[in-house]
Amino acid sequence: MEYSTFGSTGITVSDICLGCMSFGTNGDEWTLDEDESRAVIERAIDLGINFFDTANVYSDGESEAILGDVISEYDRDEFVIATKGYGQMREDDPNSGGLSRKAIEQELSNSLSRLGMDTVDLYQIHRWDDDTPIEGTLRALDDAVRRGQVHHLGASSMWAYQFAEALHTSERLHLDRFVSMQNLYNLVYREEEREMLPLCDKEDIAVMPWSPLGAGFLTRPHEEFDATTRGEHEAEIGRPYAAGGGREINERVGELAAEKGVSMAQIALAWQFHKEWVTTPILGTSSVDHLEAAVEALEIDLSESDIKYLEEPYEPVPVSGHE
Repeated sequence: MEYSTFGSTGITVSDICLGCMSFGTNGDEWTLDEDESRAVIERAIDLGINFFDTANVYSDGESEAILGDVISEYDRDEFVIATKGYGQMREDDPNSGGLSRKAIEQELSNSLSRLGMDTVDLYQIHRWDDDTPIEGTLRALDDAVRRGQVHHLGASSMWAYQFAEALHTSERLHLDRFVSMQNLYNLVYREEEREMLPLCDKEDIAVMPWSPLGAGFLTRPHEEFDATTRGEHEAEIGRPYAAGGGREINERVGELAAEKGVSMAQIALAWQFHKEWVTTPILGTSSVDHLEAAVEALEIDLSESDIKYLEEPYEPVPVSGHE
């Protein structure tokens, strides 16, 4: 495993963050039960991964509970744990979602309880809340830091102007500011390179991309992906992976993988590892084998010509991931 400094925090994190969205039985066919989840988490720890990202909405809190149970059997101080709040947790309670002070305080408390922790290392707003002024959200988050419930604050997919507004507001009000951005970024979705990633680079913000493999689009020939249930789901929610040269990029990933004797997923991850503004991609997996292969991808060397070949077909696509 290799490690990097997490933005301006001074914290050291593994160059792969284990995403925990697949942990917990919420009805989706690709999620794992507690025993299966435990096997993936424990293997990640064996491989040197020390950074784990979950959220309150993942399997209605079950993901947090499973992660907390496993981590409790180790030295908690060895790990960096991140979770998120924003999504509505209870259908009959509109105040169980959003970024109001009430929602933040009660849902952070609930997350800590499920994790079995007094303090979480990184607490992130899962999305931007158009109904709550950012000043109120930032004051509530700052209070959580001052109470000792949170070490650092992070954000997830939003417009760059919104993120800039949040950073400026924190500075103006002398509040703890966001130290990280969790956004959609991969070989077939690079719209974040226009504004968000340069902003993060300028402000020394850690970048932890979600869906680095395009929900599987970059792991197999696009014809095969289109025929999968996951492929149908991604098309339904409007992910533009196949547009803007995406199919040609997919084919080039396959060619380069064959040439180097590795998998397509490993090439797509290696590209992430070669991008200087990426701190640690979030790898969501339901397989120990896939996890091990991802760690092996850290050793793959891509030349400048390899990277240019992979990126060349890319064309602008509609912005996605803010929903």
